[in-house]
Amino acid sequence: MLKDLDFHPERQEEEARRQEEEALARRVRREVLRVQSGEAAEDLEADRLAEEARQEAIEAEETRKARRRNNPFYRLVSGTILLDKHATRSYPYLMTIAAMFFLNIVALFWSLHLDLRYSRLEREVQKLREKSIRYEEQRYRKTTHSAVSEELQRRGIELYDPVQPGQLIR
Repeated sequence: MLKDLDFHPERQEEEARRQEEEALARRVRREVLRVQSGEAAEDLEADRLAEEARQEAIEAEETRKARRRNNPFYRLVSGTILLDKHATRSYPYLMTIAAMFFLNIVALFWSLHLDLRYSRLEREVQKLREKSIRYEEQRYRKTTHSAVSEELQRRGIELYDPVQPGQLIR
């Protein structure tokens, strides 16, 4: 069995760690040189100016949002006006008005329903009156003296009037 003397995992780990340390040392040396030459101060100033510009942009955006939040039309559309402490005091009144509107609508539909029912019943009564008048006319035609005498003749029954008038029984 052959032994591989070139492969040592510990050596590879040590080599990687050593390369990282060298890279870090090179970066530190470059930064030290930049600080000594004055380039780092310019970069720091540029970074500070960029940060200030970013802060100003954030503040301008916040100011714009605050101005929009205070706009009455925006507050009305978004509904944030309802969160106002002055508005919360009037909630019971608004609820009462809403309940009264609801009751008004219910009463309106109820009265419309009753009106339709009344109209339908009125038509039925009119039809019953007309029917009653027709029956009354038919009854009158059938119960007159001439109608009775015609019917009796048709059946062959003789009609005679009593000689003595009838007596009222009380």
